[in-house]
Amino acid sequence: MHDTKIRVAAPMQISVADFIGRPEPPWQQGVGVVAPFDFALDRELWRWAPDDVSLYLTRLPFVPVPVTVEMAAALSDHENVSRATRDLLAPEPLAVAYACASGSFVHGRNAERALEQCILDAGAPAARTTSGSLIRALDTLGVRRVAVVTPYVDSVTDRLVGYLHEHGKDTVSSYGLGLLNHIWRVGYSEVVHAVSEVDRPDADAVFVSCTNVATYDIIAPLERRLGKPVLTANQVTMWAALQAMGRRAVGAGQSLVDATPLTVA
Repeated sequence: MHDTKIRVAAPMQISVADFIGRPEPPWQQGVGVVAPFDFALDRELWRWAPDDVSLYLTRLPFVPVPVTVEMAAALSDHENVSRATRDLLAPEPLAVAYACASGSFVHGRNAERALEQCILDAGAPAARTTSGSLIRALDTLGVRRVAVVTPYVDSVTDRLVGYLHEHGKDTVSSYGLGLLNHIWRVGYSEVVHAVSEVDRPDADAVFVSCTNVATYDIIAPLERRLGKPVLTANQVTMWAALQAMGRRAVGAGQSLVDATPLTVA
């Protein structure tokens, strides 16, 4: 039996001189995110963020009701949104995003704009909401007619259709899953099926609502299949927040990302 000798590498000697003249790591920019209390997809938002951008997330207070018009209205309470925004300001984000679709479309166009202003008044250098970001995205892509997929009950989906109409966007078809809770459990296969069911030849694009629905991996394949843009709540939120700070989202093969310059003035 032979003895086996294990070689242990000598500890690396590092000095300050070794780093003189080397490029510094990029300064970390940040996006503040105000999310609903039941938001379960933090990891998805990060996927649109460049490596040198951090996300600072906080959640709104718990509301003990199902996902209805009443919940959406409660999530848009200005006092709570203002407090959440102020909680995010310590690390100095360059923009703050309100990451909730229903909470930002439930009371219509004017209320969405007031919600954005509420975030600015709380001290955010720039503000975006999911529903306001959707309109920016549709305008960027020249979309007027849209097919809509939601996880909501009809009363909430109808509010989204009305919000789009206020902005001059026609909803050619809609498909709601009728869920009152646990929306984050909706799988990719359910979303793909819903998108396939709702798409129409006269739809310029398809929108999948709700930031609690995971979509990142299926956007590009669905666009290739349908031959048109597929927009989703988390996608438009991150795209618009990053655009507000002069940055481009990360999303290979996604029409909205591809349509955005690498740098935005």
